[in-house]
Amino acid sequence: MTYPLIVAPFMIVTLLVTLATRQHPRFAERMASSGLTALVLVGLTLVFDNLMIAADLFSYPDEHLSGWKLGLAPIEDFAYPLCAAFLVPALFTLFSPRNPRPADSPTSPRSSRKGTA
Repeated sequence: MTYPLIVAPFMIVTLLVTLATRQHPRFAERMASSGLTALVLVGLTLVFDNLMIAADLFSYPDEHLSGWKLGLAPIEDFAYPLCAAFLVPALFTLFSPRNPRPADSPTSPRSSRKGTA
């Protein structure tokens, strides 16, 4: 099995879950934040993967790679930080309530407690 085939399901799941959050509030802001986060993570991956490969800490068999590289790092290595930057906020959005109650609302658990100094 090649690395692009291993990465493909992660990319597809990330795309589908991210698209499932389109109707949630602040989608555009979340995409901008995820994009900025992805740039930072890809930059870090570029630097540190190249350093680790140059130091011969690990290597990749050429027959399992797509052949595209950024420096010494195969392009497939950059899929994971991209997925993390978009999938984690999308999952957080999907599993968070749409209209969370404010902490001082009469029905919140915090306001129903008696003062225990």
